[in-house]
This record gives sequence, structure tokens and C-alpha cells, in this order.
Amino acid sequence: MTLLLAGDIGGTKTILQLVEVSSQQDLHTIAEERYSSGDFPDLVPMVKQFLAQTDGGIPQKACFGIAGPVVNNTAKLTNIAWSLDGERLQSELGITQVSLINDFAAVGYGISGLKPEDLCTLQPGKPNLEAPIAIIGAGTGLGQGFLIKQGEHYQVFASEGGHADFAPRTELEFQLLKYLLDKHDIQRVSVERVVSGLGLVSIYQFMRDRQLASELPEIAQVVRTWEQEAGKPEKSVDPGAAIGMAAVQKSDRLSEKAMQLFVEVYGAEAGNLALKLLPYGGLYVAGGIAAKILPLLESGSFLLNFTQKGRMRGILENIPVHIVLNPQVGLIGAAVCAARL
Repeated sequence: MTLLLAGDIGGTKTILQLVEVSSQQDLHTIAEERYSSGDFPDLVPMVKQFLAQTDGGIPQKACFGIAGPVVNNTAKLTNIAWSLDGERLQSELGITQVSLINDFAAVGYGISGLKPEDLCTLQPGKPNLEAPIAIIGAGTGLGQGFLIKQGEHYQVFASEGGHADFAPRTELEFQLLKYLLDKHDIQRVSVERVVSGLGLVSIYQFMRDRQLASELPEIAQVVRTWEQEAGKPEKSVDPGAAIGMAAVQKSDRLSEKAMQLFVEVYGAEAGNLALKLLPYGGLYVAGGIAAKILPLLESGSFLLNFTQKGRMRGILENIPVHIVLNPQVGLIGAAVCAARL
């Protein structure tokens, strides 16, 4: 058995996991702990505390999924003053191999470690195990990537597809584009500005300001409190979560309409990614939002906009589409990546 350390490293929270891997590459979790990242000056003292608490020994290999860009096995976190270097971590932690990967690349690795109950299939399609796999996930931003079969495993490739242009298709979406251009005084709008947690809030603000539906006072207060706190390092409210919950519960018409447009654009962008990659190995919708709004994704609007590509409709109907329900897919991916070092 080989002892591995996996981590999901964020500016707000970090999850560490000690894992045993068998010769058949089966993973078994020994210990797991969640920490507030801000309580530590660096990752090293956090890992040392975790390993001391578990008393499981020093792992031979480690992989950490980082919320931010990773270059040459180094990373600077966006929301916390941590500068991480794989070689330094190896030396200070006494671990033979340490790999740093982007958090969405970790999601890509995690796909292979998911169980059937970790997925909800929206469209079975006609799967081809030799074809590429696509991943897309809206959360804080909009992650996109893909996997290519290499021997017995898949190689994971991250991308910056979330920063491609938002492509409006309807009169309402063109109005939203104009609203965002004017509101932020910018020259272009990325699809991430629409399909993300902040994007959902932007859609809500657009519909509110255009008076397309009446506001529920409770949701209105959450959004206005967040607007007043804009620019502060820590906000006490999460308007995207409040809007999403109200939409799922059907308790606020404005939230419902905002989420309806969000889901439509999300499905359309997933279809755009599928057209570019033809992922007959499956398109996996991950990220922090999808599982929380599963009933809305299952309602049909997501798939309708996913396949609504004119003459290409038949192609997209053959692509399997799955929603990732396991929020720890990135942590699973870090463990899978560590096992392959």
C-alpha cells in the first residue's frame, strides 16, 4: 500500500485527505480534515498539524488542487497571501513527490474516481470510451477543460474557456449584454460574467432594474446588502445562493426568471464546448452550482439549449451529459493524480 496526501486548497478553506492506494489503484481514505486557510501563514504548518493529528505517518506522494493558476509546479493563491512551490513543499514536509495542479484540472482527474451514485445523467447519448471527455463547471467562475485517452488513463487539459465571449442569442440576452457593458464600462463580456455565481447575481440585477418581475423583500434585502458591501474583503451574505435557493423552492418570481435565463445560457455554453471537442466520452457538468439546482437542470431547459445548434443538433443528442453530484470531486482528483506520480 502507498500512502498519499490529497488537498483541495482555497483562499477560504482547505480540505486535506490522507489516502491509501493499493497496487490496483484503489483509493481508501484514512483521514480527512477541513481547515480555515486564513488561520495559517502557509500550507506547510497546516499539513504538519494534519499529519500529527492523524498519526498515519509521512505520505510518499502528495497532490494539491489549487484555486488559481499553476505554472511550473508553483502557484500564488488569489484570495490569500500564500505562495506555493512543489519543491519547497517536498523539502519542508519530507514528501518525495509533490504536485500542484489547478483546481479544475483536479476535477478532471476526479471524474475517473466517481461512482454511479455521484452522477445524474441528463442525456445517455451514445458513449465512446476512446473519445474525449469534456468538463464544465460554474461556481466562483466558469471552469472548462477536457480529457484525452492516453493508454489506460486520461490526460487532463485545463483551459480558459470561461473567458471566451458571451454570445447572446435572444433579444433578452442582447439586452443583458448591453446592460453588463454599460454597468461595468467594459468593451466585452465573457461568458463567465453570466454563467457563474456572480453571473447569476448580475442576471438578477438586470431583471430587477428592467422591472421584469417583482422582488421578494427577503431576497431584495440580501442582494442590496451585498451591493452595499461590494469591495469589502469579506461579505456576510451570498446573494447567488439565496437567489438559487429561492428559484429551486419557487418562492420568488424574479429569482425564478433569473435562474431560468442562467440555466439556458449554461446549457448553450456547454453545447458550444461540446461542438468544439465532440466529447462522446461524456460531458460532465461540475462546479459548485449544478448539484444545488439539479431539479432546474433536469427540467429540460438545459438540454434544450445544449442541443439547439441547428444542423448540429443530431450530433449533440449523441453526447452523454452528466451532472456531478459529489462536491469532493476535486479532492478525489487530487488523490488520483497523486497515485499516478
